[in-house]
Amino acid sequence: MSFPFISAEEAASYIKNGDNVGTSGFTASGTPKLVTVALAEKARQHHEKGEPFKINLYSGASTNDYVDGALTRADAINQRMPYQGTPCTREAVNEGRMNYYDPHLSHVCQDMRYGFLGDLDVAIVEVTEMNPSGDVILGAGLGQSPTIVQMAKKVIIEYSSYYRTSFRGFHDNYVPLDPPHRREIPIYRPQDRIGDTVLHIDPKKIIGVVPSNESESIRSFTQLNDTTRAIGHNVASFLAAEMKAGRIPPEFLPIQSGVGNVANAALHGLADNPDIPQFEMFTEVVQDGVMELMEKGKCSFASTCALAFSDDAMLRFMDDIDFYRDKLLMRPSEISNHPEVVRRLGLIAMNTALECDIYGFVNSTHVNGSQMMNGLGGSGDFCRNAYLSIFLCPSIQKGGALSAIVPMVTHVDHSDHSVRVIVTEQGVADLRGLSPTQRAQRIIENCVHPDYKEIMWDYLKIAGKGHMPHNLQAAFALHQAFKETGDMRNVDFSRYV
Repeated sequence: MSFPFISAEEAASYIKNGDNVGTSGFTASGTPKLVTVALAEKARQHHEKGEPFKINLYSGASTNDYVDGALTRADAINQRMPYQGTPCTREAVNEGRMNYYDPHLSHVCQDMRYGFLGDLDVAIVEVTEMNPSGDVILGAGLGQSPTIVQMAKKVIIEYSSYYRTSFRGFHDNYVPLDPPHRREIPIYRPQDRIGDTVLHIDPKKIIGVVPSNESESIRSFTQLNDTTRAIGHNVASFLAAEMKAGRIPPEFLPIQSGVGNVANAALHGLADNPDIPQFEMFTEVVQDGVMELMEKGKCSFASTCALAFSDDAMLRFMDDIDFYRDKLLMRPSEISNHPEVVRRLGLIAMNTALECDIYGFVNSTHVNGSQMMNGLGGSGDFCRNAYLSIFLCPSIQKGGALSAIVPMVTHVDHSDHSVRVIVTEQGVADLRGLSPTQRAQRIIENCVHPDYKEIMWDYLKIAGKGHMPHNLQAAFALHQAFKETGDMRNVDFSRYV
């Protein structure tokens, strides 16, 4: 069966107002580049005529400006799930112009198959190879692709010629059976393959093929600074001490690392510490730093959902792709983040926090409790089930006007039951086995910036009694001080005594 080549505009014509649309990829990697831009233009034309046009957009994770950016600016998204990272999309969510559902990433695919989200009308999937029977090779991100091509009524293919070499062999396409027929997921080491390298799409669903030659448009991370370098050093020193104490085996444990500059710094810290042995990764995203770890021989293998390399690093990867063929494997997000596998492998999970409180609660998503930043992502999948769950953040932001450690977080994504270790550039707070008051004392002593230590001790003095002491009037006093004066250090607890 041959599939017609069509324009992005023709492909967009098959998508109707109110459709549920799923996209391939995970982060910017492997996402559509052309059809969504054409769809945004279609929405503008409808709006100029006074006609409604919005879709419900379900992606693997965040996307890029081709998807979230273009569609948001065209006011073409009604419901968004499960993660976003584009500034204009964030603004639309916080202004109430877009409905945003923020689930754990490991739940998304099964929620679709269980019917919780309704029918999937269209899937837009980027591929790098395909044949007439509907077998395709995906690109740099796998995401939810196996589920959306199974669920969708219609499939639009974006055929990318950007990649100079084949991704064949890098994917492990696998969809578990649904209850009550589900079996164990047979992954016992990060390199275990359980699915297919190719993804089969029912050829009867494929509307057409849109040629593409666009890059992922991922920028390089900023260079390490003194703060992020200190965080990385503290993490590595802590893990080396844990290994020396026998709480991490001598062959080490697989690493999961979140996204961003702080997470990247943690990986650099592991690479620079001579006491950390060669290790494997089982994670949802690998970034530029993982390439460096592999080149140095520090990381021997990484299971991931996406190769979220900057454009420059992706070019290097393609030039030397054979070096990585036995070192990288991409899985669906449902598997890369699956609690069963996370628990079995005994991961060391390292994720970033917006703010932590003195009792070990973590806010990963909301500024001041109400303004969504990006979303929960996979941090909850890993945090709750990891062998060792570590959260990283600088102790201060905005030149010291904000403390990342506060008496009470304004939004809870990860409770004190799941958070084992908190690390800032100031030090490490190991919270295992401690009561709430003991946790508060350790966090204040080890992780809080010197400008805020006395402030936190003062809060504990007025917090009162109880298993987890809190003065509910003063719990958000630092946030209120920042709102009123622009600096949390101007807090005045005497108002609350």
